[in-house]
Amino acid sequence: MRCVFDLFYRTAGEDRTLSCTCENDDLSLLISDVLGRRTVVLRAKRDLTLRSYRETEHDLPAGTGEGLSDLFFLNGYQSWTDTKETYLSESERDVTRLPRFLNARFAFDRYGDATFFRYDKNVLHGYDLFYRRGERECFFANLNGERAFLLFTVDRTSGKVSITSDVEGVTVAAGETFTVCDYLTANTFSEGVSAFREAFPRKNPEKLLGYTSWYNYYQNVDEAILSRDLDALDERFDLFQIDDGYETFVGDWLDVDPVKFPHGLSPFVERAHDRGIRAGIWLAPFVAEKKSRLFTERPDLFRCGEDGKPVCCGSNWSGFYALDLDNREARDYIRRCLAHYAETGFDFFKLDFLYAACLPTYPGRTRAQVASDAFAFLRECLGDKLILGCGAPLFPAAGKFDYMRIGPDVSLKFDDAWYMRFMHRERVSTKVTLQNTVYRSLFDGVLFGCDPDVFLLRDENLSLSFERRTALLTLNALFGRLLMTSDNIADYDDEKRDLLAHALTLFRSAAVKDYRREGDVIRITYVRSGRDNSIVYNTRKGELA
Repeated sequence: MRCVFDLFYRTAGEDRTLSCTCENDDLSLLISDVLGRRTVVLRAKRDLTLRSYRETEHDLPAGTGEGLSDLFFLNGYQSWTDTKETYLSESERDVTRLPRFLNARFAFDRYGDATFFRYDKNVLHGYDLFYRRGERECFFANLNGERAFLLFTVDRTSGKVSITSDVEGVTVAAGETFTVCDYLTANTFSEGVSAFREAFPRKNPEKLLGYTSWYNYYQNVDEAILSRDLDALDERFDLFQIDDGYETFVGDWLDVDPVKFPHGLSPFVERAHDRGIRAGIWLAPFVAEKKSRLFTERPDLFRCGEDGKPVCCGSNWSGFYALDLDNREARDYIRRCLAHYAETGFDFFKLDFLYAACLPTYPGRTRAQVASDAFAFLRECLGDKLILGCGAPLFPAAGKFDYMRIGPDVSLKFDDAWYMRFMHRERVSTKVTLQNTVYRSLFDGVLFGCDPDVFLLRDENLSLSFERRTALLTLNALFGRLLMTSDNIADYDDEKRDLLAHALTLFRSAAVKDYRREGDVIRITYVRSGRDNSIVYNTRKGELA
């Protein structure tokens, strides 16, 4: 593929650039363009530290018009980042434009990529998979996700696309090689999807209907509440998962709250297994909150930034911080906590806030390398247990997790509180997560099984209209590999039971054939019992038309 490229690196104490040539005194590049796959491999002649590799002016397919109505898909940085097909007329939310005191107080800029990507109101950007539908179609997907994020930027005024491999910080010794970028490309959306599916080993975990405690009680759970909700599950349910709130403080995973759970958590495992239901547990293995014993007693286990202070990952709980994954004792602690719950009998592990692995810098490695290694470590710890990743960059997790959350948390209001709409791109929002559920569905069965988060049908403790609850359930059933709720289903009336029964037929037997955005609506076609069916989802109203 013809393009202009620049490689930025540092050697012998100097910043240098290699532009549109394959060799100089410091390094050589082997560039391969074969059958829709472009690979760039660097061989160092001297010790190097890479900064960035950028490609521009690609010979993308020409269209019959200006392509102003084309749709651009730019995959968000991590699980919760808003992701959809976008028009050039739309812009991105920039958390760095908030008043400084808000970011200082609430660390809103830590959840996404704002600490290392410079936002520009005239630019759209995304990671590892990009496509354009309409007049000038194209499709790109990163095949180098274990080594480097592939960043796509689109100029909103011209529609021009640039590709940057995030190789910042990686060191390559003289005589060694490093794959700077490796990606597939196609001239149409359909050809690209087919090539993407063929490029990765299939990841087809079982579809599970489950319960999770979070979206009704949040941290206010106890033995009585969870016992009641477990008893309410019928023979259709595959999973009962205990979410945040069982531990005394986030990070102190072995300290189960003795007031809330005087008999510990093992009775839930035993009762679930007696019912033929898998038992699940939530942990955030790479972080601990400020009030935890771990943070207070073992500050040496936490990664510090250039200022010498522990790296803050956000303002949840009492504020929380990243463990140092280069610290052997920190890894031993994570391994011990996961092993405890595996030995207790838990079958399913929801592992959350995983972006914290690569929020700190680790000299000599890229962010993607750090994330990939951290996720492989979790798989090593848990063996063949089922893992649901959450709050994680997606491509470094490919093949390591069984399931992955693909959107932000569902909110009890359709778009959360009004003031939260001005915050970071990873904010809680049912409106946002439903769009993520549709547009990230092409990852399902390729990188992992997609988790669209929960459906909610109950009447109490909820501000979603009946129509929005129905849309949430329907889209989750059509697009998800997990179908989860936080409702006590014993409270369902006949109408809710019928809705759930219908959704389960979609979940078990329907297959989405196509989806396409048209302004505020998404037209969805799915196949069931050999017949095409269609629905229209209004993203602004949150309802099915």
